Amino acid sequence: MTAANSSRRRGLMLVLSSPSGAGKSTLSRMLLGDDADIDLSVSATTRPARSGEIDGKDYYFVSQDRFTDMVDSDELLEYATVFSNRYGTPRKPVEDALEAGKDVLFDIDWQGTQQLSQSQMKGDLVRVFILPPSIGELESRLRTRAKDPEDVVQARMSEAMTEISHWAEYDYVLVNDDLDETYNKLVNILAVERAKTVRQVDLVAFVRALEDEHKAL
Repeated sequence: MTAANSSRRRGLMLVLSSPSGAGKSTLSRMLLGDDADIDLSVSATTRPARSGEIDGKDYYFVSQDRFTDMVDSDELLEYATVFSNRYGTPRKPVEDALEAGKDVLFDIDWQGTQQLSQSQMKGDLVRVFILPPSIGELESRLRTRAKDPEDVVQARMSEAMTEISHWAEYDYVLVNDDLDETYNKLVNILAVERAKTVRQVDLVAFVRALEDEHKAL
């Protein structure tokens, strides 16, 4: 009798953070398009649904009172207020995904990442920060992408520098000077993290079965 191989694993929470314009959204789309074992986290929000948005797919649209209840009952892993609207990550869908061996991708800033790092699920967390190749390149991307007036560009640059100042709080830092190369590094990080012993759910039982197999010889 031989021990059955064990491949079942616990999912992980992959956080991607970066200043606006560094390529985080592009990398997220590439990863979600290529890898069936990772899904984007769906946030709850108090803002009204926009045309074409679907409840439960784009966001969970909730009232202010319901959002407050979710905070008070510890139903959110992290939350924040942005321009008078509240956003947060519901805990149960993430917990269910991780138990099923599914990874969850978080597109959040340093503040949300800090909250996840302080949560009871911090052991499931993998934090990746994306840096631009230079400040000049970042500013050029912002000007080209949005066509915003000068004061808006400068405000976005100020926000970007605040975001960059938190790079050392992350497990991995990637400089996005070549998109394909950065993406390959991100894929490799995910592969290594998935293979870690702590995420192999049946590994202890598998090793014990190997020991029992040896004793029976």
